[in-house]
Amino acid sequence: MMQKGPGVMALAVLAVGLLWLAGTVSPAQAGLLLTGAGLGVVLYHAAFGFTSAWRRVIVERRGRGLRAQMVLLSVAVVLFFPPLASGTLFGHAAEGFVAPIGVSVAVGAFMFGLGMQLGGGCASGTLFTAGGGSARMMVTLLFFILGSVLATVHFDWWMALPAFAPVSLPKILGPTNGIFLSLALFGAIALGTVWLEKRRHGGLEAVSSPKTQGWARLLRGPWPLLAGAVALAVLNFVTLSLAGRPWGITSAFALWGAKGASLVGIDPSSWAYWQAPDRAAALDAPVWQDITTVMNVGIIAGAMLAAALAGRFAPNIRIPARSLIAAVLGGLLLGYGARIAFGCNIGAYFSGIASGSLHGWLWLVFAFAGNMLGVRLRPFFFRAPYTPSVKGC
Repeated sequence: MMQKGPGVMALAVLAVGLLWLAGTVSPAQAGLLLTGAGLGVVLYHAAFGFTSAWRRVIVERRGRGLRAQMVLLSVAVVLFFPPLASGTLFGHAAEGFVAPIGVSVAVGAFMFGLGMQLGGGCASGTLFTAGGGSARMMVTLLFFILGSVLATVHFDWWMALPAFAPVSLPKILGPTNGIFLSLALFGAIALGTVWLEKRRHGGLEAVSSPKTQGWARLLRGPWPLLAGAVALAVLNFVTLSLAGRPWGITSAFALWGAKGASLVGIDPSSWAYWQAPDRAAALDAPVWQDITTVMNVGIIAGAMLAAALAGRFAPNIRIPARSLIAAVLGGLLLGYGARIAFGCNIGAYFSGIASGSLHGWLWLVFAFAGNMLGVRLRPFFFRAPYTPSVKGC
């Protein structure tokens, strides 16, 4: 049975938002709210996490979650590369997230990876678990926003550090060659996790059958992890078709923080980050005109609706002191790292690699390294034993 309170609230937010955006901004903006809600539902019902998947590889040598991410990226590049190479999609301009390859990406990704394990989630994970009723993740989200706006203060300093020019695979190799190269890399990573898992456990992890089936499973979950991966890739493509660019999350956090700073008498428009024309326009405009903000609200509402349908919306405000400290530190690292690395696990990793940007691959390497440090620090904050995957590690 659906929990009426949170379910009705989520539906009301979506219904009012759709009508408001369609009338005051554009039908496409309303469509992006609905797309965000779809992302929230998929993330919640498929329990599609990046943080836990990486932690399981590092600690347990279980790679099912990481292999699902490779499926996610495989579907995405097949969908994204042809229109990004041509620059158009359904008659409209389409541009990927392609960023410089430099020191700021490496440092920011490492910070973000560390923050993932301390904060207990990534950018998408923070939103959908907060929407599902997690009070701890609301703390992480608050400091995620604070860390994001702090990074905009120092953004020009980070951008002055050494970096190579942006590189887009579909532009330099063509869409077909770019797709084959990317699929080969995804396959190598997936096979690597299979080898590690079999070496440690003798075989791959069995997937248990859920108790619910049919329509009940569709409405209440859990959904198959691979189905979630495909759905997320398709919804990112829908985002590209509606917005002209892929799915992102964390730029909205910086915007929210900057608008909050303005309310208390601080003028963020003097900072170099906000002097770029598109960011200056976003800072001056109402938040409901910002694509990323609208989609983030949709993700939270969609996750709340999914949790209500599953009967699992149960906020708990009791947070142990050390866990609370980890949420604060993790949120700050997540926010700061995402800004200087040109994105998070969605904007830099998922959408960056789907865009063919080499900065997404650099982000993956250094974020994974940050996760490796994070899992070693988790026992102090969460009182859970650290079990190395290989003796001597």
